[in-house]
Amino acid sequence: MTADAARSPRLLPLHPAAELSLAILVLSLAVIGGALAFQYWGGLVPCELCLAQRWPWYGAIPLAALFLARRPPGVIAPALFALIFLGSAGLAFYHAGVEQHVFAGPTACTAPKLTGSIEEMTKALMATPNVLCDQVQWSLFGISLAGWNLAASLVAVALSARAWWRIARGARA
Repeated sequence: MTADAARSPRLLPLHPAAELSLAILVLSLAVIGGALAFQYWGGLVPCELCLAQRWPWYGAIPLAALFLARRPPGVIAPALFALIFLGSAGLAFYHAGVEQHVFAGPTACTAPKLTGSIEEMTKALMATPNVLCDQVQWSLFGISLAGWNLAASLVAVALSARAWWRIARGARA
């Protein structure tokens, strides 16, 4: 057994970028799964900013799977994930600020997909709740879903920075 193996025992020896990709894949699936559960089982209707905050997580899922399939994924994975989740953190920070009335938010509302006759579409629009981005629909410990997304995004940035640092130092499995 090598000295490195004795210091950090692992079931699967993974390159730091592969470890990051696996962590990002799991985190992204958890965040998107949670958002969809709140929407479809919890009855929360997402606002425009809520929907926009999902895109970085949606994009990270296939990227993480792609980087996991590539051996070794190299330094591009941590750099790309760091950029994606810095953007995600910025968007979540903006949305949390809109909820706290620190920033002006969009005036758009979320509408259902419209099909059928004019009367049916009008009825569907009238039955749709007006979801504004500056109203907190749910919170835990005083932190809204936008705040929790900010925290998850910052965790992803920290994981990316750690993987980049390990690669830069020449660490392997």
